[in-house]
Amino acid sequence: MKTKIIQYITLYLILFVTLTSCNDLDLAPTNKFTDANYWTSSEKAAAVLNMAYSQIFGANYFFANERLTDNLYEGRGNTDEKIITSGQADAALGRFANEWRNCYEGIKTCHIFLDNVDRVPNMDEALRERMKAEIRFIRASLFFRLTNHYGDVPFFDYNITLQEANSITRTARAEVISFVRNELNEIVTLLPKKDGYSDKESGRITQGAVMTLLARTYLYENDWSNVAAVTGRIINGDYGHYQLFPSYEDLFLPENEQNDEVILDMGYTLNLRTWNEMYDAIPLSVGGRINAFAPTQELVDDYVMRNGRTIHEAGSGYNEENPYVNRDPRFGATIVYHGYQWEKGNGVMSTIYIKPGSSADAGVSNLDEYAGPGQNSTATGYYIRKYFDPTAPEGMAAGLNLILMRYADVLLMHAEAKHELGEMNETVWNQTIRALRQRAGFTDASALDMPNGDLREVIRRERRSELAIEGLRLFDIRRWGTIESVMNGTPHGAKFAAGNTEYITLDQRRFNSNRDYLFAIPQSQRDINPNLTQNPEY
Repeated sequence: MKTKIIQYITLYLILFVTLTSCNDLDLAPTNKFTDANYWTSSEKAAAVLNMAYSQIFGANYFFANERLTDNLYEGRGNTDEKIITSGQADAALGRFANEWRNCYEGIKTCHIFLDNVDRVPNMDEALRERMKAEIRFIRASLFFRLTNHYGDVPFFDYNITLQEANSITRTARAEVISFVRNELNEIVTLLPKKDGYSDKESGRITQGAVMTLLARTYLYENDWSNVAAVTGRIINGDYGHYQLFPSYEDLFLPENEQNDEVILDMGYTLNLRTWNEMYDAIPLSVGGRINAFAPTQELVDDYVMRNGRTIHEAGSGYNEENPYVNRDPRFGATIVYHGYQWEKGNGVMSTIYIKPGSSADAGVSNLDEYAGPGQNSTATGYYIRKYFDPTAPEGMAAGLNLILMRYADVLLMHAEAKHELGEMNETVWNQTIRALRQRAGFTDASALDMPNGDLREVIRRERRSELAIEGLRLFDIRRWGTIESVMNGTPHGAKFAAGNTEYITLDQRRFNSNRDYLFAIPQSQRDINPNLTQNPEY
């Protein structure tokens, strides 16, 4: 496993033993990192910076955000995400409070770093400025995350006092976004390109990461001209060289971390920080514990056939009784279906039996078979393969880096923007969608050549298939407005109900368009600070 950004455990513990306030805007290391005796070396400054890196994002929300979409369904328990998708969330929900707290903890760390790094003596000035730029990126990304979920949020660019935290008001989302964009434009030249870091610093924030985040700030507002301008410069190599990794399936394996497609990932170190969300997503027969969340039939149905046609399109060749053959090659790299040939990584293959009654016919264990709602096995008739770490020990404590930004997303953003601007042509298609499909393994000309007519649904479907289970679907269906339909109604699973004659019917989902585009401002924070207004209908 390659060198990664290391989270310093001692400093991580300091963070949680020095909390002194119930106001989340004031949470962070308060007396240790600000002590004049602490800021004595570049190494100590780097430790605080690396802590901020660990606060950018976590594996829990990486998968939880996907569970807020039509890609995944939670079959067990009554989690916060299931409460949200059922339309029953209120302002006291833990997810709303935890996301808020996590972001402001990270912002506090960033402000403490910026307040104190200039005190470090004999520090290389180029290093100091680079580290400041990294921290400013992290702070910008956290404010962007906050405003995407909550809309107007408390905004400040310095280390506020407890009194200020208890009386601050919400800042308009447009002003927060303006700050984020200004920061990104100011720091991009202060950071190296990808090849500007040494091997031991691989994974740190680069110019490419800065500009990809900038592109997303425009994407989420459907500002197509600016999306195309920024992604065009990334594609041209202005911010470093990126290219598609040759194999889609192998892109997500630990031996291929930090390849030329990766723009930014979560740099986990196996001995210090791991994640185990896949423990409850893979088949039980290959090491899973239970199945807590699984792909929906709606996601499965959106994968096209190898000839590029949708399953409902004339001439596609789709057979409902043999539905998993000749599908988009990314389907099998992402989703485990009945009859799937599972390879753990040691060359040993096993067949996954999910269809009820199939394992008895084969004379094998039936751990993975669909058995109805609330059981240990899958609730949808599918499991997840993408991001399975073959090197993880029993219990799936994976050290695999989860990818936050990759070049494929840049190509998809560019294709979408060009189409919405009326500028899609064969050159752009070949540079983006064709390139992605060729890498995936499509060979039919009908799948590779640019089709006639409106390409909006083609590009959106391509985005869903390429980026499935990567935590981005929520923000796509929000900005498209399709969340109002795809998250209203009854999702489905495989054709394993009523004696394998009907598709599984899952719990109904409800989306209130007047409320559910935003999270609630946490009630716990409004109890402390009456100046915090609430989002509509919470």
